[in-house]
Amino acid sequence: MSSTLTPREIVSELDKFIIGQDDAKKMVAIALRNRWRRQQLDPDLREEIAPKNIIMIGPTGVGKTEIARRLAKLAGSPFFKVEASKFTEVGYVGRDVESMVRDLMEIGINMVRDEEKKKVQVRAEANAEEKLLDLLLPPQKSYPPPGQSGSQHARQQLPEQQVSAREAESTSEQQAKTREKLRKLWRDGRLDDRIVEVDVKTGTNVEIMSMPGLEDMELQFRDMFSRVFPKKTKSQKVKVKHAYKILLQDETEKLVDMDKVTEIARERVEQAGIIFIDEIDKVCGGDKSSRAEVSREGVQRDLLPVVEGCVVNTKYGMIRTDHILFIAAGAFHYSKPSDLVPELQGRFPLRVELSALTSKDFYRILTEPQNALTKQYKALLGTEGVNLEFTDESLHEISSFAQKVNEENENIGARRLYTIMEKLLQDLSFKAPEMGGQKVVSDKEYVLDKLKDVLEDKDLSRYIL
Repeated sequence: MSSTLTPREIVSELDKFIIGQDDAKKMVAIALRNRWRRQQLDPDLREEIAPKNIIMIGPTGVGKTEIARRLAKLAGSPFFKVEASKFTEVGYVGRDVESMVRDLMEIGINMVRDEEKKKVQVRAEANAEEKLLDLLLPPQKSYPPPGQSGSQHARQQLPEQQVSAREAESTSEQQAKTREKLRKLWRDGRLDDRIVEVDVKTGTNVEIMSMPGLEDMELQFRDMFSRVFPKKTKSQKVKVKHAYKILLQDETEKLVDMDKVTEIARERVEQAGIIFIDEIDKVCGGDKSSRAEVSREGVQRDLLPVVEGCVVNTKYGMIRTDHILFIAAGAFHYSKPSDLVPELQGRFPLRVELSALTSKDFYRILTEPQNALTKQYKALLGTEGVNLEFTDESLHEISSFAQKVNEENENIGARRLYTIMEKLLQDLSFKAPEMGGQKVVSDKEYVLDKLKDVLEDKDLSRYIL
């Protein structure tokens, strides 16, 4: 785990992308810092300290998923998001809960593999360049007769043969000079369009019948067949630029030690992995009379051992879940956390409620984050040569309108801004290619004009926004 930030610094980093929700930010910041603290302890005590899992409660679009995702990115931790409603009880067709641990391990493998590729990038590029030059100018070799070494062959040569050897040596020097000229031409980009023949690896043609809910088993079968039937190669004529990419990928894979990658990824997943279980309220048990409710309680009981700490079998080996941080989230409109089975409640000791967004929050979302929607639309239209500006009044108008629509219709949080901004700039986005070099100012009158139909007709707003 690369993060050694203090809780205050973690909250400060989250503030760059997420507006408000200070209580939730503090809670996840403490959870992340506790991981660092745990790593400083003696191994015996370290194993006894389990992470304090968190339940986030709040309506959609208030930042639950974004807080968890940014936290994982900040810590460099493997992160996987899954919806609890996708799981079914063992014995039913659907995904089993252990699949999220297998998916997290795949993400960890990809993370570590990318890191290892960067470490060998320079060597891989040098090797790929040499292989490319071999394709452009195949080396000429002179072999001694069978049963003789090179030195014996040289001693037994007749004078005229020795002259021929000197000519071969001269040819070799000439070939080396030609090779260096080709290297310079390649680096200058003057050989990119030349055609060469390169060996390309092809996958196995093994067809596996796919069945709903058995995707994990299908992936395991594919992996097994790929080991039994190794990839074949076939010659393919491609441009030099494309050939270099193929050779670079091949050389990089040769230099990366997958056993080392697997070992590092397993350690990182077990000690620093984060699994975000969204829509946990959808599996809360309510009326036990229906079979659906019983099945939902079954999903909770299947979740329990994974969250509590168990060993999950993956194609990379056994993965312990004891120290994976689980963050659950849900709106809990029609249920409450106490509707979860008691054992599962005990494995999520920390709970935090995220507040609904107000007009002031919407204004801050439009102006403060590094990835604010206003900045995104300015950049997008800037590619067409259109200079888009938003006045302060127009942003306040958009913010108050977003709050009003959320109150009158379903509250979808900050996602309401996406629909409003798209409606607001739809005509401009359509005409932008014909408006190169023009400046467009979105003021209060512009906002009212573009949204007047929705403002006047409440029924229309239900369909458009």
